[in-house]
Amino acid sequence: MLDGKKTLYSAMQSTGNLTLGNYLGALKNWVKISDEYNCFFCVADMHSITVRQDPATLRKRARNLITLYIAAGIDPEKSCIYCQSHVSAHAELAWILNCYTYMGELSRMTQFKDKSAKHADNINAGLFTYPVLMAADILLYQADLVPVGIDQMQHLEITRDIAQRFNSIYGDVFTIPEAYIGKVGAKIMSLQEPSKKMSKSDENPNGSIYLVDDKDTIMRKCKRAVTDSVGEIRYSEEQPGVKNLIDIYSACTGKTPDEVVKEFDGKGYGDFKMAVGEAVASILVPLQEEQARIAADKAYLDGVIKAGAEKASYYANKTLRKVQKKVGFSERIR
Repeated sequence: MLDGKKTLYSAMQSTGNLTLGNYLGALKNWVKISDEYNCFFCVADMHSITVRQDPATLRKRARNLITLYIAAGIDPEKSCIYCQSHVSAHAELAWILNCYTYMGELSRMTQFKDKSAKHADNINAGLFTYPVLMAADILLYQADLVPVGIDQMQHLEITRDIAQRFNSIYGDVFTIPEAYIGKVGAKIMSLQEPSKKMSKSDENPNGSIYLVDDKDTIMRKCKRAVTDSVGEIRYSEEQPGVKNLIDIYSACTGKTPDEVVKEFDGKGYGDFKMAVGEAVASILVPLQEEQARIAADKAYLDGVIKAGAEKASYYANKTLRKVQKKVGFSERIR
């Protein structure tokens, strides 16, 4: 806990193009909670290389993600925004924690099984020990809270197990993190397969609205969104495509689903889809313009990246030195 506030940690990978779902479901909420907690918002470029990446593209996307954090409204003066690879303590603590994590625990991780199936030609050790690096990310900053979706809950649970195991041997070294349960962000589904979450790795480009999409592209994707033959705008599980569009419109306008249904009572899907496209564009176009403005100020952005790495390193190294002493590493001569 810093300055009387609890510490919150979260991260996004610098791979692929972020989607509207990433923004409405996570990033938008980060902005809201950044005043309530001491926040560390990481660009997880180390996690990204469990899958082969083009080096130049990875560097560009990491920098773009930092500009996006700022453009979305995260104040780098209040919250720590940094690149994971700029803080060597992540890798150092991950190695130590590897020695306190069991093979059986890692082999049960569902994400390892899923990614192994998708990348059968590259099932590497980093993919297997990915949850240990994630544990190091969280524990380095003595995080009290971690916003996680259902798909990441297993990673938080193993982080807690590793921390408790270490603490039981060496005393209260790590804060045991809890899942952040705040106002749930909008869960945005694919425009083409509304039973699946909108994903930046979707093979169908019409299934996801990307944060880099221009207005014409946004409108076209909304126009092509899957609905049904019912012909009524109702917020119902039986109409998953329409329900998803209502969720998107609701998240972009601040209106409740009931208010959205009343607004479009008696109107057709075509009018509704156009309205959804306009609402999405009203959010994303200003975000894109602000991101471009920040990216153009190279000196400012370089300063944010440097200051973020220094701040993150300060707190991370405090924890790392404590851990190194506990496990018996000799003290560095400075």
